[in-house]
Amino acid sequence: MPILTRRHFGQTLAAGAAAQQLTAQFGPPGPPSKYDASWATLRRHPLPDWYADAKFGIFVHWGLYSVPAWAPPTGELGKVDWNKWFYQNPYAEWYLNSIRLKESKTYAHHVAKYGAGYDYYRFAETFSRDSQKWRPDEWASLFKSVGARYVVLTTKHHDGFTLWPSKVKNPRRPDLPLVQRDIVGDLTQAVRAQGLRMGLYYSGGLDWTFSSKPVATMADVAATVVQEPEYAAYADAHWYELMDRYQPAILWNDIGYPKVGKLEKIFSDFYNRDPQGLVNNRFGVDHFDFTTPEYSRYDTIVEKKWETCRGLGFSFGYNQVEGPEHVLAADKLIELLVDIVSKNGNLLLNVGPRPDGSISEIQQDRLRTLGKWLEVHGEGIFGTKPWVRAVAREADAEVRFTRKSDTVYAFLLKPATSGTIRVPNIFAGEGTEVSMLGQPGKLSWTQAGRDLMVKGAHRGPLAAALKITPAPWQLVRENK
Repeated sequence: MPILTRRHFGQTLAAGAAAQQLTAQFGPPGPPSKYDASWATLRRHPLPDWYADAKFGIFVHWGLYSVPAWAPPTGELGKVDWNKWFYQNPYAEWYLNSIRLKESKTYAHHVAKYGAGYDYYRFAETFSRDSQKWRPDEWASLFKSVGARYVVLTTKHHDGFTLWPSKVKNPRRPDLPLVQRDIVGDLTQAVRAQGLRMGLYYSGGLDWTFSSKPVATMADVAATVVQEPEYAAYADAHWYELMDRYQPAILWNDIGYPKVGKLEKIFSDFYNRDPQGLVNNRFGVDHFDFTTPEYSRYDTIVEKKWETCRGLGFSFGYNQVEGPEHVLAADKLIELLVDIVSKNGNLLLNVGPRPDGSISEIQQDRLRTLGKWLEVHGEGIFGTKPWVRAVAREADAEVRFTRKSDTVYAFLLKPATSGTIRVPNIFAGEGTEVSMLGQPGKLSWTQAGRDLMVKGAHRGPLAAALKITPAPWQLVRENK
């Protein structure tokens, strides 16, 4: 038995005191054996490996708004003046709010197409009829084939219409039309049959069956979050119904939650049922597993896991007005995914189906192009982690990095047609092997000062990737 000296005894005491201080400040390390309905234990929930490795999911916005399927294609979120946004809202899923604003382009369209007195919820007749034609297995097969690892479906958007046959009665609109098919259940079953995870979106903050005040400004968004106790009980009951029936892998809430809602209990019950489950940051409380920038992304590597969500065009819901000029080009979509993954993010890419469940040709084209690219380049995407930096940028080079074990992947976002590919500011040691994903054999290389020079070409337009093993060193000096 080793002798414990006075010095070692003092060090042991100091370490123990430090551990006690950390425990007092942050709680015990690691996940609890059982989650209590308290923020202290909920914050100990670790990020599940499956989600960290997934990188790519499919968002689906489908509902009554898919019937009119109309919004002015004004521009992307964040690129339109907020003072004008809601009056020319490009989000087709906000159709009900837009027609409540009598000066909006959408209201003018609604009057011309359906008449001023046509009630939004009458679209339920068409949606319920047409959605009977939907084949969920085709969706799930498509999502699997294009490389998605998980799916998130809107179960209730801001209009309050649910995509599952809920037994929870709406206290404000007992006459609210009910869906004629268990869309949530059918898609959940189909998605899981393909080996994918299923997450559920729920509009917890906005429900326009409880509030008729239109959202005209950003300030109105927070002001119209429903806070009445009867709505809190209604939303809580919905979450439990969704968890009980469908066992979702993700609770994906939107635009806050009533303050008197029982989120601590909902989260603890959810984690106890599935420790591999996740909650997003849009409940408006301190605890969350990942953040969700919308139509935006972070500039640098962010340690806390994050997920960008966006549509292929300007809208999440299907918008019949959008044309090819409003939809992400295939090369830009691939660059978006690469950039997000290099910075520790996931991409939740939305599709907006028609009422009959069909997905437009241009949306399918973008998905299939991304899927074919991932068949070759997925090893540098899925299951990777950020490298020591995400970006290398020079006049002739635009590079993003990911890492897996002792390999770094350098994704080339700019063509290099001179016969030499330059990867700025990294140093490869003797014995390093370089290859290009999708091409046979090794590529020769030299070290030219601070840059790795690889003999080869990248002609574009879609991103290519160099595989560098072992992982190179990043040089300290960089051009600013």
